[in-house]
Amino acid sequence: MKVLITGAGGFLGSAIARQCLARGYEVFGLARGHYPELEAQGVQMRRGDIAEPSALTELLEEMGSCDAIFHVAAKAGAWGSLKAYMSANVTGTLNVIEAAQRAGVPKLIYTSSPSVVHAGGDLEGVSERDVSYPTHFAAHYPRTKAIAERAALEANSPTLSVTALRPHLIWGPGDQHLTPRLLARADAGRLRHLAPHKRVDSVYIDDAAHAHLCAFDSLSPSAPCAGKAYFITQGEPWPMGELINGILEAHGRAPEHRTLPPRLAYVVGALLELIYGLLRVQREPPMTRFIAEQLSTAHWYDVSAAREELGFEPQRSIKEALEALKGSVESSLP
Repeated sequence: MKVLITGAGGFLGSAIARQCLARGYEVFGLARGHYPELEAQGVQMRRGDIAEPSALTELLEEMGSCDAIFHVAAKAGAWGSLKAYMSANVTGTLNVIEAAQRAGVPKLIYTSSPSVVHAGGDLEGVSERDVSYPTHFAAHYPRTKAIAERAALEANSPTLSVTALRPHLIWGPGDQHLTPRLLARADAGRLRHLAPHKRVDSVYIDDAAHAHLCAFDSLSPSAPCAGKAYFITQGEPWPMGELINGILEAHGRAPEHRTLPPRLAYVVGALLELIYGLLRVQREPPMTRFIAEQLSTAHWYDVSAAREELGFEPQRSIKEALEALKGSVESSLP
C-alpha cells in the first residue's frame, strides 16, 4: 500500500504515519516544515503548502500511484484572519479533492472536528444524525472546517470514496497544542476551570490515529461510511475538571480547583477579541468567545456509528491512557 498524509508533521498526522509504517505501507508526507525525525522513521517527507495546487499534483505524480490520502493538514486554533483559515482549511481541502480526482486516488479520509456542529450550547450523547451544521460560528476555525467537511463529503463518488472523522480533544505524548497551554497557564497560576462538572469526550492520540486506519480499511464505494462523517472519542465522557487535572498530574503538576464564571469568561473573551483586533495583535488572546464556549459546555457524543460502520474500538481506557502519558513524561526526564 502507498499512502499520502497531508500535515504529516503534526501531532495527529505523525501518529497516523507511524501506524501506517507499522503496517508496512509506503508513506509519503506533505508538510510546510522540515521533519527529519519522520524521515528517519521511513516517511518520505516533501515540503509544500496544500493551498498551492502544484504541491499536491507534483507529489502525486512522483508517487506514481496512491491508495489513499489522509487529509489531516489544517489551520487550528481560535485566532487569526478569515483569509488564513479559508486558505488552509477550505482552499487546501478543495485542492486535495481535485488532486485526488485527477490522480485517480480511490480513498480520501478527511480529518474534521466536532466543532463543526457546535452551536454554543451543551451537546450530550448526540449522534451524527442528531446534529447539523449551525448557522453561526464563534470562530473562523469551526466555520471553515464545516465548509471543508461538506465539500469533502460531497466529493464522494464511485471513483473517490470519502469519509470524514471528527476526533474530539486529542491528547497524549507529543501534543504541542492543548497540553503546553494547560501547563503554561498552570505554571503561571492563571489556570481556571469554567465548568469542571460538565462532561466532555476526548480521544488519546494513538486511538485517534487508529480510527483513521479503521476508516481506511472500511472505506469503499459501497461501504456504509462512504460520504459520511463520524465522531471519534474514547467513548468515556469525563467531567472536564477531572480530565484537565488528570493531564496536569501526569505532567507532575498539582491539580487545579479554582473556577471562573463562564459568563464572565465569555465577556472577557469578546472584549479581548475586540482589543486584539483593533490593535492588530497577531498572537492569540488568552481568552476568546470560542474558547469560553468550549470550556463551559458539555460535549460528548454517541460513537456507536464509528464502532459499527468503521470497526473502531479504543485500545485504551482514559485511565490507562493517562498512565501511558505519565510514563512517557517520566521517561523523557533527564
